[in-house]
Amino acid sequence: MWSYILKRLLLMIPTLFGVLLLTFVVIQFVPGGPVEQYLAEARAGAGTGAEGGSVYRGAQGVDPQRLEQIKALYGFDKPAHERFFQMLGQFARFDLGTSFFQNKAVSQLIIEKLPVSVSLGLWTFLISYLVAVPLGVAKAVRAGSRFDLVTTLLVLVGYAIPGFVLGVALLVIFGGQLQWFPLRGLTSSNWEELSWGARIVDYLWHITLPVTAMVLGSFAVTAMLTKNSFLEEIRKQYVMTARAKGLSERQVLWKHVFRNALIPIVTGFPAAFIGAFFTGALLIETQFSLDGLGLLGYESVIRRDYPVVMGTLFLFTLIGLITKLVSDLCYVWVDPRVKFD
Repeated sequence: MWSYILKRLLLMIPTLFGVLLLTFVVIQFVPGGPVEQYLAEARAGAGTGAEGGSVYRGAQGVDPQRLEQIKALYGFDKPAHERFFQMLGQFARFDLGTSFFQNKAVSQLIIEKLPVSVSLGLWTFLISYLVAVPLGVAKAVRAGSRFDLVTTLLVLVGYAIPGFVLGVALLVIFGGQLQWFPLRGLTSSNWEELSWGARIVDYLWHITLPVTAMVLGSFAVTAMLTKNSFLEEIRKQYVMTARAKGLSERQVLWKHVFRNALIPIVTGFPAAFIGAFFTGALLIETQFSLDGLGLLGYESVIRRDYPVVMGTLFLFTLIGLITKLVSDLCYVWVDPRVKFD
């Protein structure tokens, strides 16, 4: 086991290197970098002529010395390979760099956006698992019944509706027409002045609609996976043997079937749990005016804020690789028969 873990940890190094190298190379060929955007803004700036007319300062061009200063400011005065290895050195020290346009450390930006992402991801994760797993068990026990057919239809309909479409409907109906819920933000403007109880209520009041828009489609996969896993285990020989010994259906289900049926669900649990803290839902965040990681990533790509793009890519890739390793190790924890040889 320890040799397997060591091999996986060592394999993370070339994987990270490959991901960063590929993204860095693609970035070099994408037009409209930070220097070009600065120059475009300079050309778009209008001044007032001697006769009161409007003239464009950018039409006069940019002084070559000033252009070199701009390139040096963004680090583009160095060759691409030198900038790449300098970035790797920073990442090796877990220094994610500094944003070009927000003048903040990338790590600080991620921390600032985390409350929104944690709120959306963690609630979606908890509600999905707490509802979908019992629902899947109930569907497996009542397989083929009217309850199974109706819930399958409802779950698949919810899965088919895109989250942003449901978000628009929720905003129009419950936020606009009925005015039951706020239209924007994670908390009210006077949140600091409220008592702790009022703060909790205010927070839940704001988060209800966006979480509902995100969670509805996440029921289907977990619920159907749970149902199919239970059905597969229920049909096995050891279940028939347990029933023949006189055990009740509840004992058979929860003592014998439950552990084996949850193997595919438990192994995906670490990835889903860690992912809940770094969920970036661009459309949902935009619709409900929530400033989270999804909006940060989108704005960074649009503005060519390369330190934010590469820094978040490095961090999330590293977290994803570690989480995948933990998920694989959960196979051994759930099923001791699994060996990593």
